[in-house]
Amino acid sequence: MKLEFLPVKTRLVRSPKDEIWDILDGLDVREEDIIFISSKVLAIAEGRCVSAEGRSKEELAREEAERFLHHTLPAGYSANLTITQGVLIPAAGIDASNADGYYVKWPKDPDEMCRRVRERLRKQSGVSRLGVVTTDSHSTPLRYGVTGMAIGLAGVEPLEDIRGKADLYGRELKITQVNKIDPLAAMAVAVMGEADERTPIVILRGYTDITFSETGSMRELKVPLEDDLYRPLLEVLPETR
Repeated sequence: MKLEFLPVKTRLVRSPKDEIWDILDGLDVREEDIIFISSKVLAIAEGRCVSAEGRSKEELAREEAERFLHHTLPAGYSANLTITQGVLIPAAGIDASNADGYYVKWPKDPDEMCRRVRERLRKQSGVSRLGVVTTDSHSTPLRYGVTGMAIGLAGVEPLEDIRGKADLYGRELKITQVNKIDPLAAMAVAVMGEADERTPIVILRGYTDITFSETGSMRELKVPLEDDLYRPLLEVLPETR
């Protein structure tokens, strides 16, 4: 079977709260599909929206973040760097684009939202091996442009441990683990688009190099700050709680 990323065009999902099951129930779901869904759609379904009138994005970001640092760039505009839900992300992932006068926060528990979606899709489709991943765009240090990443998942294992395997020359790999889900999320987000495409769902079909699992969680992928390679840089961000 060939590998396919299939974008799903939907109706407009409206802030501050919108029922999305009519969209999800209509999906053509097959065995071993992985469903990528924009985190904004799931957040709107949860009602995780705040009117932009009277509240600042910085104030909301401080409330959502575990670590927060405000600074002003040479170009003159401000940036809020945060660690939120164990992820390095500007402004706690809060976004005002495609939100109709609201700020949209991340889902409160992205893994749990993915589990709910997965259970519903499995029930209505009859499939057993199914992954659901929620995504967002993010910026990469020292790179222009945004790419996609996963912030929540269910039904798949995000990490492959290849320690103990040999490289091309027989050298044993000592520390290598492979992030299986973020590269797929980046491709899915590229297919979704960033503007008015109205394709917040992408179905990945035909990808077999991943483990489907009832216990998969983003927790497996997240490195505690004290163990992180970039700890000396990340500790610059002051704690907020």
